[in-house]
Amino acid sequence: MQKSPSASSLGPGGLDLAQAFFKPIQNCDPPSSTKRHTKISVIGVGNVGMAIAQTILTQDLADELALVDAKSDKLRGEMLDLQHAAAFLPRTKINASIDYSVTAGSDLCIVTAGARQNPGESRLNLLQRNVALFSNIIPPLAKYSPDSILLIVSNPVDVLTYVSWKLSGFPSNRVIGSGTNLDSSRFRFLIADHLDVNAQDVQAFIVGEHGDSSVALWSSISIGGVPVLSFLKNQQIAYEKQTLENIHKAVVESAYEVISLKGYTSWAIGYSVANLARSLLRDQRKIHPVSVLAKGFYGIDGGEVFLSLPAQLGRGGVLGVTNIHLTDEEVQRLRKSAETILEVQSQLGL
Repeated sequence: MQKSPSASSLGPGGLDLAQAFFKPIQNCDPPSSTKRHTKISVIGVGNVGMAIAQTILTQDLADELALVDAKSDKLRGEMLDLQHAAAFLPRTKINASIDYSVTAGSDLCIVTAGARQNPGESRLNLLQRNVALFSNIIPPLAKYSPDSILLIVSNPVDVLTYVSWKLSGFPSNRVIGSGTNLDSSRFRFLIADHLDVNAQDVQAFIVGEHGDSSVALWSSISIGGVPVLSFLKNQQIAYEKQTLENIHKAVVESAYEVISLKGYTSWAIGYSVANLARSLLRDQRKIHPVSVLAKGFYGIDGGEVFLSLPAQLGRGGVLGVTNIHLTDEEVQRLRKSAETILEVQSQLGL
């Protein structure tokens, strides 16, 4: 299943026509063995996995893309469908298999496999249905790509990132959850829409759990470099705290709304994960709110827990966590979010 038949071997007796078609120039060296070859594997070819794969291809983020899924027919169909678009995309080798050996040598393994979230279902309720699945996914990924970065997208993402860390044996900087990167994009969109500005000019973070106990960092929001709350205070412009709470509530409920309307989310998470892949593999050193090992930050000392904090990402994975100032209320909410996740983790026995 790894690839469709290649026209290069259709000559007499299986002659490789590629060798006959091109004549090398004189006095040339063979291709450099040190040339960087970037490989990304996507585990799970459902709506989210394929949105991520499609975005990775259109943004030219990989030289090779490997797809893995338990459903062989759907997997081959998705692979062929992408391969048939080769004339319209940057050149990327696309393989697919139900065997995890196809992922060997990956720089980045993106895990989207898992039970689909039902309308109105909390992300935390998905846990028991997904933990068993991960015990069959993470160990072979670690075996075939021991130097890769694991990027977990499946929900509940914070707990499953912790599970992946334990199952892989990887250092914590190479196990990352997509976390609140998308929540923060939704947050920035709603603020930008409220103020009629470009979302890219809005600096705003949602941290903590990717879910109901997430924390909006209102104290650090800025528009074009101008701190919003300080500006309102200095200009003596009154605002209702409930208005801020309503915006955060809309962020939390937005995924549920999309799921209730179309049955799943896909495009936004596809762009979000591709954005993370770019920062990681191209060593962009950008700040993203992603799920990282949070023990020791902001007084979170109750146990090993993964939740979203603004982290610098690069080729080595998580390079560090931004020392962003939080108000006392934000710190307390963040700790409460950590306690929510730890309470669920305590049931896993890992």
